[in-house]
Amino acid sequence: MKFTQYFQAMHLRPDREIIQIEWIQRVIEHPIKEAIQQDGRIRRWASIQEANGKYLRVILLADGETVHNAFFDRSFKP
Repeated sequence: MKFTQYFQAMHLRPDREIIQIEWIQRVIEHPIKEAIQQDGRIRRWASIQEANGKYLRVILLADGETVHNAFFDRSFKP
């Protein structure tokens, strides 16, 4: 798995450092929803049971492999 420098910086934030890399991989491989942004980036969501069922949004670059961002999406409705 590849990461942008932006992701690496954001992952150090206290509210995001709890997000485990294995959760990100799980969202990439088994999303419950996917959307393509106008800039070509790919958004994927999945529920993380270990985080009380919160929905993790992972944003990939257009290559579909590089993680640009990951955060718990409080406004996501399945």
